Amino acid sequence: MEAMGRWKATAEAARMAHPPETIAYGPGPREVMDIFSAGPEAPVAVFLHGGYWQALDKDWFSGLAPALNHHGVTLAVPSYDLAPTVRLSRILERVRTAVDLIRTRTGKRPMVFGHSAGGHMSAGMLSEGRASAALAISGVFDLRPLVGTSINTALDLNPNEAAALSPVFWPIPNGSTPGGTVLDCVVGGEESPEFLRQSRMMADHWGNNGVQTRYEALPGLNHFTVLGPLLDPDSALVKRIVELAKG
Repeated sequence: MEAMGRWKATAEAARMAHPPETIAYGPGPREVMDIFSAGPEAPVAVFLHGGYWQALDKDWFSGLAPALNHHGVTLAVPSYDLAPTVRLSRILERVRTAVDLIRTRTGKRPMVFGHSAGGHMSAGMLSEGRASAALAISGVFDLRPLVGTSINTALDLNPNEAAALSPVFWPIPNGSTPGGTVLDCVVGGEESPEFLRQSRMMADHWGNNGVQTRYEALPGLNHFTVLGPLLDPDSALVKRIVELAKG
């Protein structure tokens, strides 16, 4: 796929131009995180990758670093264990650990953004007060529709577990919640009706309950090309992430 080839090529170029610091946040071989620093005092944005919790790793997404570094924002990209080796609840537990490590290092909650499965986890980190803000790109906020699909072969979720792991049913951040209360739900305008529906639903649901939300469908982009704007330091999407990271 052309878009994924671009992810890989830009990632390799970014790693060569600016080798990251790689740190462990756990004992496992995939419990590692790349940090592309923009300086010792720079705010940090954490990117959580997609792949339906069962594919890809941090090395695919190093290409997101140059645009954010250009604006003085450090990028952290963790890998995590994948299904079916571990269950989704375990993946969420390890992502919490990675995000909390960034907070420990900096003394501040990071801004968290993610794509697809990473959008799901980004909203979860905001719900739990671990993030200062979240931007979910093509997020999956209600897992129940996955139960009867091939995607669930590796995840092995039953309906009750799918509901329990769906951020749309998690506590909604509010003024008394530690952390942030800003959630952007961005999706490609050419994505499936279900991805469009879920992003709109999540933004409306949390927005109607006190969270500062924003929904945007980016014209002409699909589930893979929707990451293209993150490679451009002048794109509105990069500038929004920078704004949230510095906010």
